[in-house]
Amino acid sequence: MPSEPRATVAVLDDHAVVLDGIISWVERHAPDLEVAVRATTWLELVRSPRFPVDLVVMDFQLAEPVSIESRVRTCRAAGAAVVVVSALDSREARSRALDAGAAAFVPKSVPGTRVLDVVRLVLSRVRGDGAAGRAPDGAVGWGAVAFAPWLGVADSADEVGSETPRIPAPALSGSELTAVRLYVAGRTTTEVADAMGVSYETVKTYLRRVREKYARLDRPASRKSDLTRRVAEDGLLE
Repeated sequence: MPSEPRATVAVLDDHAVVLDGIISWVERHAPDLEVAVRATTWLELVRSPRFPVDLVVMDFQLAEPVSIESRVRTCRAAGAAVVVVSALDSREARSRALDAGAAAFVPKSVPGTRVLDVVRLVLSRVRGDGAAGRAPDGAVGWGAVAFAPWLGVADSADEVGSETPRIPAPALSGSELTAVRLYVAGRTTTEVADAMGVSYETVKTYLRRVREKYARLDRPASRKSDLTRRVAEDGLLE
């Protein structure tokens, strides 16, 4: 019987040492995977005659002006699944990668074996192999790895029967909560001030305090879209 074709993988990272390390790990420990493209720049990846591949493992941050959203969406449009790896393990980074269409976000602090686990699981899901969305044998859970909801992977906390960790929420005063609710609902700062019967500058102070409180919890909310997402995450929308 002929063996099943190996899945093709591309690795994109502008740090050669990291790139070589990931590729070496795959070649030594994953005979079911073929590293078809090795790239240190975005153009090197997309111009490769082997692109698109089945899956791209890419760094979140590159020293070139191409956003993670553009890179992920281009790969997805070409038919390649994407796993983002990053030394920047923040809630904002995970959200940006997953919202753009990445299947998983993996901190670079995890072991190489876990990266391979994630790659194999993503490939099985996008191919429709019906693999269970659970952690591999011997693992407590997926831990710091974040998966896109559409992948249908069981949460690691569910696997071990513990309570799902809660996202830390800021303690907002009544006035701050009222101001941010009106603001994210679509009102301008002036309209919020009129609705609350306070000055324009007072509303600006309320919103600045809310943003600062989210920032202290590593939940950036400098843009209105980010602030809206944070308020929705905490169930504070009316």
